[in-house]
Order: sequence, then C-alpha cells, then structure tokens
Amino acid sequence: MAAKILPVVKLATKVTIAGGALYVAYDSGLLGASEQGSEVLAKAKAAIPPAIQEWMKYFGLEAQLPTIPKIEFSPVQAWNSGVRSSISTLSDGPRKAGEYTNQGLQYLKDLTK
Repeated sequence: MAAKILPVVKLATKVTIAGGALYVAYDSGLLGASEQGSEVLAKAKAAIPPAIQEWMKYFGLEAQLPTIPKIEFSPVQAWNSGVRSSISTLSDGPRKAGEYTNQGLQYLKDLTK
C-alpha cells in the first residue's frame, strides 16, 4: 500500500513546490512588464546580502563573503536582442537553404564523377 502512495506523495510535493515558486514569482511582479521585472531584480539585489549576513550571524558563521560582482542586466535589451536575432535568422533562412542545397548538389555531382 505504501509503495503505491509514495509516488503520489512525491508528485504532489513537486507540484506544490513548483506552484509555490510560480505564485511567488507572480506575486512579486517577476511575470509582469519588463520595467516591473527590472525593479524587482533591483530590490532583490539590495535585499539578499543583508539577509545572508543575518543568517550567518544566526548560525554562528563568521566567514567573510566575497563581494557580489556588479552585473548590468537589462531584460528589455535582452528581449530586444533575442527578437532581432530571431528575425535575422528567419530572414536569412531562404538564402541559407538555397546555399546548402547548391552545396549538396555539388557534393553529389562530385561523387558521381
């Protein structure tokens, strides 16, 4: 009986964790507009180092953490560059297909000689 319940419990646990993570992301604004996501990211960058220091004091660890590197990330720019590269690839598709077809035909002609 327990062998049949264990997979169901494992699946329910995984679904609950995934659902909770999705709820927290939605509630904090990560799934909103890109400007809202940038604001949440800035808030997280400001809140995480003090929280880590507080937990280290709580557990009695006095190790010095390395400084967090400055990463300039703009979701808007990342999205725009992804769109540009996708559109560029789609527009080059017919030309590349023609080139690869010609190369394949030339290869087959060379084999039959």
